[in-house]
Amino acid sequence: MSLFVPKFDDSVVVREAEAEVVGGDPVAIKLLADSSASGGALSTVRVTLAEGADGARPHLHRNSAEMFYLLDGEAEILSGDDVLTAERGDLVIVPPDKPHAFAAAPDSTAELLIVITPGVERFEYFRHLQRIRLGEVTPESLLQVQELYDNHFLRSKAWDERR
Repeated sequence: MSLFVPKFDDSVVVREAEAEVVGGDPVAIKLLADSSASGGALSTVRVTLAEGADGARPHLHRNSAEMFYLLDGEAEILSGDDVLTAERGDLVIVPPDKPHAFAAAPDSTAELLIVITPGVERFEYFRHLQRIRLGEVTPESLLQVQELYDNHFLRSKAWDERR
């Protein structure tokens, strides 16, 4: 087993009022700490989903695990071929190479803390998603940056049947 030791000297402190927010209703992403801030240890965001809103369609990360901690509400989380329902206080960690997705459960909002480790510079990825929402770039443009952000999209029968 290899051990990754992040390299950074100062504690990372992100004040809520100073954190950039990308999006809004139905999906708001608060950018908390990117990989460069933590010496590569992690990337973390806080996601707020309106009732029943999709957070991320099925994808996988080849080099990172992704952690979902439910701060409030209820979410559906795809992990492999299983769709789990997570409630406030629940934690789900998806290992590298395992397909996953998330959304607010029907008739519920959801607020999640999401951590990817080891970290990948992802803030620009979320800004890219916002440019897609605004019609500034096409959804197909994501295919060009899958490797850069270690975010590889795929189809999931389990997710399609549930959502």
